[in-house]
Amino acid sequence: MKLSKNLTLAEAIRSETAKRKYVDNTPSGIELDNLKLTAEKIFQPIRDHFNKPIYVSSMFRCERLNGLVGGTSHSKHITGQAIDIDNDGTDVSNKDIFNYIKDNLKFDVLIWELGDDSPNWVHCSYVEGLNRG
Repeated sequence: MKLSKNLTLAEAIRSETAKRKYVDNTPSGIELDNLKLTAEKIFQPIRDHFNKPIYVSSMFRCERLNGLVGGTSHSKHITGQAIDIDNDGTDVSNKDIFNYIKDNLKFDVLIWELGDDSPNWVHCSYVEGLNRG
């Protein structure tokens, strides 16, 4: 199933921890709707702008999986409203992605995760109608 032109549901729910711990990381109906919005409003504009593959390191996490990876209890990953992107090793840097989101997209929270010259990964959440920017 496609969430947007270039992002599949399989990519959005993929988790090595879920595989190792036998966790069913399947989203419900509302979570799936949120994943589609996040894909359409955050992922796809980035993919279209750079016209290169964009790598999702984490998107949806069910509550159990979120706890196993040390996520906060109020994480937007649980509701399908957050995406972590890590493009290390490609010609589109995490810094480029961070700046593109900051300067061009509507978002709730945008985090430069660690790193000095470029973030180790980019976290971005999208909450339709309630984005804080």
